[in-house]
Amino acid sequence: MVAQDRNEIGYGWLARHYGVEATQPFPVISRIGRTRHTHEHDAGRVETYLETMRPTDTLSAHLTFALKHEGVHLEFLARLFEVIPGQLLTDWVCSEPTGQYARRAGFLYEWLTGYQLDIDEVGGNYRDALDARYYVVRSSPERNRRWRINDNLPGTPDYCPMVRRTPTVNEAADYDLGARLASMEGEFGADILLRSAVWLTIKESRASFVIEHEGDRRDRIQRFAEAMEAYCGRLSDPLSHHSLSELQRNILGVSTIEPGLRLSPVFVGSRSLHHGSVVHYVCPHWDWLPGMLDGLRQFLLTTEETPSILRAAVASFGFVFLHPLADGNGRVSRFLINDVLRRDEVVPVPFILPVSATITSSAIRRAEYDRVLELYSRPLMQAYREAVAFTRERSRYKDGIESDFAFKAYAQAAPTWRYPDLTAQVEYLMGILRHTVEHEMHEQATLQRAWHQTRSAIKNWLEGPDDHIDRIIRAIRQNGRVSGKLTKEFPVLQDASLASHIEEEVAEGFRDMALIDRHKPA
Repeated sequence: MVAQDRNEIGYGWLARHYGVEATQPFPVISRIGRTRHTHEHDAGRVETYLETMRPTDTLSAHLTFALKHEGVHLEFLARLFEVIPGQLLTDWVCSEPTGQYARRAGFLYEWLTGYQLDIDEVGGNYRDALDARYYVVRSSPERNRRWRINDNLPGTPDYCPMVRRTPTVNEAADYDLGARLASMEGEFGADILLRSAVWLTIKESRASFVIEHEGDRRDRIQRFAEAMEAYCGRLSDPLSHHSLSELQRNILGVSTIEPGLRLSPVFVGSRSLHHGSVVHYVCPHWDWLPGMLDGLRQFLLTTEETPSILRAAVASFGFVFLHPLADGNGRVSRFLINDVLRRDEVVPVPFILPVSATITSSAIRRAEYDRVLELYSRPLMQAYREAVAFTRERSRYKDGIESDFAFKAYAQAAPTWRYPDLTAQVEYLMGILRHTVEHEMHEQATLQRAWHQTRSAIKNWLEGPDDHIDRIIRAIRQNGRVSGKLTKEFPVLQDASLASHIEEEVAEGFRDMALIDRHKPA
């Protein structure tokens, strides 16, 4: 329902007056009250102004207030411009031909709708479409002479993800992944880090399949690990149809049904014999995918001076919300995190950050991942759940998929898909990457160092090839002692004194790992 608080101003007044509602919440809500104050909450803030700040009840007054004090909410503006007569904006601009907010409103109207207002000429200094203090913007704005606006929107009208520069986002921008990795090299040495790199790739692959509830598929896990090594940072355009098809084949295998961009409807949810179909998220219409991927590509191309963590988060979550493939979207989306970081030369070859391993490292972290996905998907479904249907007859689509799923509100939901606010997702990935580098990678390097040192210590008591020594270490770590099975495989360990010395070396070598294991979250 549209907000009914008559003391709301700015976007709130526009929503009520024109009967327009956005599915994504307003980060700032402005209202009139008895005292001037600011109330911060998890989703944003509420600003209360005195009666003297109330705009007159006109489109121009409240939209000026919104653009000035509440920012640019592209989804809402796209919906508003669908219902108001363009003449209202034309009259406003003609009455204020040099006004920056009238010109910004006119520019955004034409950018979002594709329609041109009947305007001859405007004046005034050039103004930015987005304030770079508050938003992630394109690095090199393009001058729009018609409106005297610097177009610094980071995407395209087909798809333009938005990221607000909250304190947490700015903290992410300042986080130096390269320096952290260099610090680890100083602590462990290049050789140990390189040894851990191979294991990190396997760990990331395995955890990524765990997220998709396919953790027992060893063939796919190995295939994904090989794809990470082969393609990460090396594809000229990872979002092209050819690249996505190649990634999909190498991750899922040649048996994938119709690789490449889907040509059929898709929803994220579950089906069961007892409970039927449960739809958690409906994905955008397949006809829109090429244009929307172009918008995501544009974001990555035009924000090259933006810190890589922010770009990696938008690439990953933008991709998974578009869901352009019939299968493999989650794995490709997490691949894109490392791909952007590698492409931007923040994470050097051969390292792969085990982001998926961090997500699955505890029940709490897994729940956080689901929650940050639902921050976007849940409002959409709350607004359009009634448009979901399952037909009696299955339709066959161009990609060979047969489906009984139908969604009757693609056009109505389009602005939500086209203009996602991914601020919360950027904030989330910042925490994940920090934990990944400072804990997951540090733990793996600690393990590799302990293993290398323990192997060398054991060789002071027992000579043998590395793979034999490694089997002995692995067995003692698992059982806590030299077992009967181990002595059968290696009869030399029947010497009680020798076995005792080796047990001591293993216990001492992995003492730090035991401390780490005891302090891991559940």
